[in-house]
Amino acid sequence: MRLRKIQNTPVAVTELGFGASVIGNLYRVTPADDATAAVDAAWDAGIRYFDTAPHYGLGLSELRLGAALRHRPRDEYVISSKVGRLLVPNEQPHGVDTEGFVVRDDLRRQWDFSRDGVLRSIEDTLERTGLDRLDIVYLHDPDDHWQQAAEEAMPTLAELRDQGVIGAFGAGMNQSAMLARFLRETAADIVMLAGRYTLLDQSALDDVLPAAQEHGKSVVAVGVFNSGLLSRDRPAEGMKYDYQVAPPELVARALAIAEVCATHGTTLPAAAMAFPHTHPSIINVTLGMRTPEQVGRNVELHDQHIPDGLWDDLRAQGLIRSDVPAERGRGRE
Repeated sequence: MRLRKIQNTPVAVTELGFGASVIGNLYRVTPADDATAAVDAAWDAGIRYFDTAPHYGLGLSELRLGAALRHRPRDEYVISSKVGRLLVPNEQPHGVDTEGFVVRDDLRRQWDFSRDGVLRSIEDTLERTGLDRLDIVYLHDPDDHWQQAAEEAMPTLAELRDQGVIGAFGAGMNQSAMLARFLRETAADIVMLAGRYTLLDQSALDDVLPAAQEHGKSVVAVGVFNSGLLSRDRPAEGMKYDYQVAPPELVARALAIAEVCATHGTTLPAAAMAFPHTHPSIINVTLGMRTPEQVGRNVELHDQHIPDGLWDDLRAQGLIRSDVPAERGRGRE
């Protein structure tokens, strides 16, 4: 699995990353043995970048990922987690978490991008994972907290990076406009961009990707299937796009892209995974992986050859923007 370096940092990540939200029981229960087996399968496939967060399963994802990685050589992998949602005792539990994870709600999330909140969150994550350090720390969805995130959280993470406590830091969001602000106006090294540079949405070309190029910073792409619509060879009515049922016009566009993929001897999900790598600032695509079978499928899709002519044809037919860069070609940096 090839490595790409986060610009101006010592941290390098594999081009395919393991997203650990699903092993925190996202939407349904994942047995503990399946979660461990998925991490082991990812390791055996050469994946060395693993992403988690306190939000994922109210700490369950961090607990499981830390346990699965604890016996691995620490210098051979990169782990990222997030700050901004502290986990605190829930005085009024309902029995099950209400934010998409099938876990008990004995804890609740509390927004906090203060200096103390960041330091406490990192300390709590290290305790849950049992690891000695985090390589990358992201602010998690600071959409409604720009001032505190930019004025307190980012300087705190910059100090930790400069002290060598963490290797790199940034922010992760479902929008690109504020991520561009973080790249331009703070010391962030990297951002995690969810769903805004895909075969169906290239809006990041208007803000975050030019900002990354201009300032010599890096981008991790997640949500490349846009909640599922790009995950199958033949998209169908009723599939999800950005967490909602996809409108018919988007289903039709996804089908049209799938037809072009077929003429080039590839599939829609393989192209969806390869597409972010057309931009030189994007160094990694991270996907949720719940089972060894999902790991195997994702690795197989990642390894498929995508001919450069596919992007040319999609541009020519107006199915992706005309300013999408030519295929960069993946390689070690």
